[in-house]
Amino acid sequence: MDSIKMIEEFANAFGVSGFEDDVIAVARKYAPAGARLVEDNIRNLYICPKNERDENKPVVLVDAHSDEVGAMVHSIKSNGTLTFITIGGWSPAVIMAQKVVIKNSHGEYIEGIVASTPPHFGGVKHDTLTIESMTIDIGATSKQEAMEVFGIGVANPIVPYSKFRYDAARDIMMSKAFDCRLGCASVMDVMHQVRDVQLDVNIVGVLTSQEEVGTRGAQVAAKVIKPDIAICFEGTPADDTFQHPDMIQTALKKGPMLRHIDVRMITHPRFMRFALDIAHKNGIPVQEAVRTGGGTNGAVYHLSNLGVPTIIIGHPSRHVHSPTSIASFEDYKNGVRLAVEVVKALNKETISNF
Repeated sequence: MDSIKMIEEFANAFGVSGFEDDVIAVARKYAPAGARLVEDNIRNLYICPKNERDENKPVVLVDAHSDEVGAMVHSIKSNGTLTFITIGGWSPAVIMAQKVVIKNSHGEYIEGIVASTPPHFGGVKHDTLTIESMTIDIGATSKQEAMEVFGIGVANPIVPYSKFRYDAARDIMMSKAFDCRLGCASVMDVMHQVRDVQLDVNIVGVLTSQEEVGTRGAQVAAKVIKPDIAICFEGTPADDTFQHPDMIQTALKKGPMLRHIDVRMITHPRFMRFALDIAHKNGIPVQEAVRTGGGTNGAVYHLSNLGVPTIIIGHPSRHVHSPTSIASFEDYKNGVRLAVEVVKALNKETISNF
């Protein structure tokens, strides 16, 4: 399977929280042949490589969230520009002057520019820039034109305009939504790689919705799957461009990141040790991190089903929650490889001893 092409399609897909349909369509395209696919009402997609579950084997969940940070049309002004609210964590500084795409009321994609009053007319200073001071300009000249010609309506979803690019010679990928479309592609790659392997666990992949607004899809998925153990992929913020060299924990081209803690989860130490040992045994480069911020779907899974050992495999991504992130394909491959080796090594006795 062409993983780069799959990553490209996932990254380019329109999928702000609550509107993940285009992402799920890509997942269906790349699911293993014969896999059982189930979609629930919150737009989670469950992927079972084999139709039958062995009730004597524990269930391992492999997760990534399908949504991305974005925005939503709040109102349409008389001059045809749009006010908006953000969905997920955005900094006003990275939104200003960016190109965006709006999915209009007819399902068409309308391009626009985030704008504010120019400095020539006494515009807002950079240090006081707010979402409320910005509008989106789609080229309309009136509210009526915005609605009738462009098909724009209140609550239309919005994502950054950014197209995936891969520089193979330098092993660099650039795109929006690496948080967490790199994870979505990883789940599909893992499902393909273990499909014909005799496992001692039942594996279920899930692409969960609405992580960026409070891990909502994972709360549903945990109840549906009832996992015994969980692996969550994430597009993890890299800190190698601004952190002191002695403090860097997540750098590009140093392998996937395994976090010991964030604000919502202390990673299960025995499962973490197990994963680190497998990485070292198989020569897979990994980075360890102690996070002072952030959270993932792991926060939900580790408290579900009377407690579930959970690890996070993070793909280092510079500038997440911005219109363009930068990541390494080699890091991606090593993250997938680690997950595959962990799944292959798990069994009922090992999990019970965690």
